Amino acid sequence: MEIQHDSSKDIDLAGSSVITMTEISTPLGPMLAGATSEGVCLLEFTNRIRLEKEFTDLQKLLNAVLVTGRNQHLNQLEDELIEYFQGKRKIFSVPLHTPGNEFSQAVWRTLQKIPYGKTWTYKEQAEMMNNPKAIRAIASTNGRNRLAIIIPCHRVIGSNGTMTGYAAGVDKKKWLLKFERNNSEIQEGTLF
Repeated sequence: MEIQHDSSKDIDLAGSSVITMTEISTPLGPMLAGATSEGVCLLEFTNRIRLEKEFTDLQKLLNAVLVTGRNQHLNQLEDELIEYFQGKRKIFSVPLHTPGNEFSQAVWRTLQKIPYGKTWTYKEQAEMMNNPKAIRAIASTNGRNRLAIIIPCHRVIGSNGTMTGYAAGVDKKKWLLKFERNNSEIQEGTLF
C-alpha cells in the first residue's frame, strides 16, 4: 500500500495530527484502515468509489497527515474483523473517531442500532431518527460513512427491498447481508 501525503496548503503540517494507515485482508478483498490516537477513522474497501477524495477530506477535517504503520486501534480492529468474518463478532468495540457535524453523527449512531442480521429501509432509518422528511439527506450521509462494516450502512436497503448503492459495490453489500443472515439467530425481517 502506498500512502500519499497531502502537501496542500490546506493542512498545517506543523500542527497536524497523524492518521496511521494499514491494509487489512478480508474475504471480500483488501481494506484500507486508518486510525488516529482517538480511534479508527477509516475502514474502506480498496475499490470504494472516490476513495482518494475520502482521504483528502479526512485529512482536512482532522488537520492530519497519513502515515503507513500500526497503532493499538488498528491492531484491535484487525482482530475484531477476523472475528466478524468468522461469524463470531456481531458488534464492534474498537474506539471510533468519526468527525462530522451533528446531523452526520446522529445518522451514523442510528446506523449502529440496526441489529446484526437485519435490514432497515431509508424510511425506517429516518423514522428512527424522528426525521421522516430527511430521507434523502440521511441516504446521502450514509454514503459518506467512512467506516464500512463497523458502521453498517450496508444494512440499509430501498423501500421496495432493492439493493441500493454501496460505495464498494452492490455485490459486496449482498455478500455482507447474506453472511450476516447466515450467522444470525434473527431470521425474521431479513432480506434473503
